[in-house]
Amino acid sequence: MRILLKLTLLALALGAFGAAAGLAAAVGAYIYVAPELPSADVLRDVQFQVPLRVYSRDGRLLAEFGEKRRTPVSFDDMPEQLVQAITAAEDDRFFEHPGVDYQGLVRAAIAVLLTGEKSQGGSTITMQVARNFFLTREKTYIRKIKEIFLSLRIEQELSKQEILELYLNKILLGHRAYGVGAAAEVYYGKTVDELTLAEIATIAGLPKAPSSDNPISNPGKAKTRRAYVLRRMLELGHIDQQQFDAASEAPIETTLHGPTVALDAPYIAEMVRAELVERFGADAAYSDGYSVTTTLDSRLQRTAVAALRKALLAYDERHGYRGAIATTSLSEGDGEDEWQARLSDYSPVAMLHPALVVDSEATARIFIKDHGMAELDVTAFGWAQRYIDDFRVDGEVPEQASEVMQAGDVVYVRINDEGRWQLAQLPQVQGALVSVAPDDGAITALTGGFDYYDSKFNRAVQAQRQPGSAFKPFIFSAALENGFTPATLVNDAPVVFEDARLEDTWRPENYSQSFYGPTRLREALVRSRNLVSIRVLREIGVSTATEFLAGLGFDQQRLPRDLSLALGSVALSPLELASAYATFANGGYAVEPYFIERIEDANGNILYAAEPRIVCDNCVVVDDLEAVLAEREPDPDECDIDRPWILAEQAAPRVLDEQTAWLIVDMMRDVVRRGTAQKANALGRNDLAGKTGTTNDYRDAWFSGFNDQLVATVWVGFDQERPLGRSEVGGTAALPAWIDFMQVALDGVDEQAHITPPGLVRVRISPESGLLARADDQDAIFEVFRVGDVPEREPEEPVDFFNIETEDGEEEQQPLF
Repeated sequence: MRILLKLTLLALALGAFGAAAGLAAAVGAYIYVAPELPSADVLRDVQFQVPLRVYSRDGRLLAEFGEKRRTPVSFDDMPEQLVQAITAAEDDRFFEHPGVDYQGLVRAAIAVLLTGEKSQGGSTITMQVARNFFLTREKTYIRKIKEIFLSLRIEQELSKQEILELYLNKILLGHRAYGVGAAAEVYYGKTVDELTLAEIATIAGLPKAPSSDNPISNPGKAKTRRAYVLRRMLELGHIDQQQFDAASEAPIETTLHGPTVALDAPYIAEMVRAELVERFGADAAYSDGYSVTTTLDSRLQRTAVAALRKALLAYDERHGYRGAIATTSLSEGDGEDEWQARLSDYSPVAMLHPALVVDSEATARIFIKDHGMAELDVTAFGWAQRYIDDFRVDGEVPEQASEVMQAGDVVYVRINDEGRWQLAQLPQVQGALVSVAPDDGAITALTGGFDYYDSKFNRAVQAQRQPGSAFKPFIFSAALENGFTPATLVNDAPVVFEDARLEDTWRPENYSQSFYGPTRLREALVRSRNLVSIRVLREIGVSTATEFLAGLGFDQQRLPRDLSLALGSVALSPLELASAYATFANGGYAVEPYFIERIEDANGNILYAAEPRIVCDNCVVVDDLEAVLAEREPDPDECDIDRPWILAEQAAPRVLDEQTAWLIVDMMRDVVRRGTAQKANALGRNDLAGKTGTTNDYRDAWFSGFNDQLVATVWVGFDQERPLGRSEVGGTAALPAWIDFMQVALDGVDEQAHITPPGLVRVRISPESGLLARADDQDAIFEVFRVGDVPEREPEEPVDFFNIETEDGEEEQQPLF
């Protein structure tokens, strides 16, 4: 009995000693590592590596840039089943333990004693947060001790919900997806609140081996992990048997999803990316979570992309079919699986889908990649006359599919306006379309080519091409500022110039190769008469013209110093031309184009907000707003926009006389009404103005047009300059895209009257002489002049008789001689 008592006392003493030693060891360990432990409070302000995201003005995602895909999700927005699935798989006692699960640590310690090897076991979610945010992943005892004490500290300073939110937004879940928000997007193209139970369990099974066990890389292992998560959820009472069975039977079906881009605008997105890298550096731009709102209007942007592509495809079809992309051999017994495999090397381009011709006789049976079988009849390939060169096609219109394609051909097809598949080809021609708000220069739509992923060259801003006749309104504006009127007669007759700067003898011609004699300035612009434009520039002087153009915002160093400037020989980008046309649209003010409206950091703080100069004819412009407001309140009737009082630095400067601006716009309205752009009358509006442009040998086709609400410019041409082909002028190749764009852009926009400014008068003139018409001139037309520029009256016809009064009071004509 005494021996038993002694043994008991000894055991108690040893236990007490062990406990004291353990406590001392724990205290000593804490004292040892405490100076190296960071404060857990910094987790409250943690900055995740979040990619740069770019949005339209109305909140549509354009692009995402960054190595890590991450979409932070707050705990309150996480579905309850997601929280249950993660804790069931990773730490089922998460909401009970103080940050360290001592039961798990004991199991890990026993494993070390039995195997002699260190393992990862015993880590709670809090310990994983400590390791992921503060510590390395090395498996050492010191690191584990630091992890334990740091986890206890974290639990004291953060709530369980805050800890779990950090964990679920930090962890790698495979394929560059960091956090559950990104995983939902990458694997399922969904937000977390849209996930099914099966999808939640799949994601919850990823933290253990995200690179190898994800449903893309290894569906089998992903299914095994999902089964484990579902079983744990069932055991813990989070789901019932019916839910377990349904989720377990769901197939592992997933594909890799890119960011959920809602708007096709990669050219402007790349402009934003370059700007952010310039401002903040590459590392910060791609990982600090910047959010950029652009000036794009999503409705206009979608329309611009579709309109340009339609015009380029139409041009391409006018010039014939160049043949199949490739040809492959077909084997008997091949089916859709084999055909799909043969198309594996070919990807869609824009709306063009690769297809394999399976059989071709009167009609063609084709297999379309990822779509299946379709049949092409003559309406689908009737356009495909054989291409010879840019000026010629084979005159034979195909009637049989076998005349165009053969079995084994790999071709492109697209869905046409009738919703049917038709033969297509990737256009070699390129183009650009850009629209600008004339009141402040905001770029509302921009597309720099047929497809960004086929060619990243942004023609809207990077292409420098001659605008041709689309530049004439600027030359004619200079003339109106230097003594010309819309009725000034200029001789449309041949000219020959010997000028070393123009390389030998220059014999310019009109597009029609005809000459029309004395022509009024308005008519010369309406009919785009080259020879009149040259004579006008010669009359006012090249130096005078270039100084005037510099005042409008053109770089004077880039302007040719010869008469070729009259025909638009200066190289401009479509954006530059659209911005210059904004001066016409807004009544004579210079606005700077811009595409970033604001930049926000990851917390929503505004780092940058655009402050463009605005056009406001009736605004009260002041130098010191506070001083003026101290004297009197603003009168809302004094202005036509929301801000009746603006500072001088906010007001766009006037660069074109108000009367000149009105006159040139009125002349350009006639270009649309009855000139080279009269196809635009299909829009059924009376407030449109613009000018076509075509350069030598049909190398460039342009149309730039506007009303007072919107300016849009379209360019069509080849990247490696060559002729577009006969008759491919601005009104044929470029104008249709502008019409398609404006039809949508101006839908619901009321027409505004073209109000004549003070100082202008409308009088009747002779269309032949440009002088004031006689009262009896039946052919007289109305023209607008500055009050001081009204022409003289046309002389009366010679009189060879006189009136006399007869005896009965009647008048009678008598010969003068």
